[in-house]
Amino acid sequence: MSDAADPLVKSPANADGPRIIEAEVYPGAIATRLDHAINWFRESSIWYLLFATACCGIELMQTGGPRTDLDRFGAVFRASPRQSDLLLVAGTITYKMADRVRLLWAQMADPKYVVAMGSCANCGGLFQRSYSVVCGVDKIVPVDLYLPGCPPRPEALNEAILRLQEKIHGESWAAKMRGEA
Repeated sequence: MSDAADPLVKSPANADGPRIIEAEVYPGAIATRLDHAINWFRESSIWYLLFATACCGIELMQTGGPRTDLDRFGAVFRASPRQSDLLLVAGTITYKMADRVRLLWAQMADPKYVVAMGSCANCGGLFQRSYSVVCGVDKIVPVDLYLPGCPPRPEALNEAILRLQEKIHGESWAAKMRGEA
């Protein structure tokens, strides 16, 4: 495969092609910024922690199934917060669970991201007038992406993962690690 046809490299020869990593191609070498290379690795290996409490959890399980398959985007679920970089909050969060969600988020390694999946996680949903329901997970942890719907379709979660990958691609990794971004 010639360098001009390689979809992973953005060079003057394929400047209109898909942009995955910005690089200059030289005979026998590829030169790029460290931020671009690290972000390319990070966006291609999102490990998410499941926190499903209601019907959105069923849609989340369906998204991991063979029909919509999150694995093809590099997203794999983990059972430990210490190995995860994405917290998917799916469903209703009560005040009793809020401390646990905050604890799980605190145990995740930096940089970390949060997706609020469904109306209940976004704003309390049908149960927002209840005394025990938190009106949005953003009251507990900072949310990077809101996924609307009751419950959202698996295709919508796929789109949210792609949007998160775009966000990761545009970040300065060094600034994120210093806490500036």
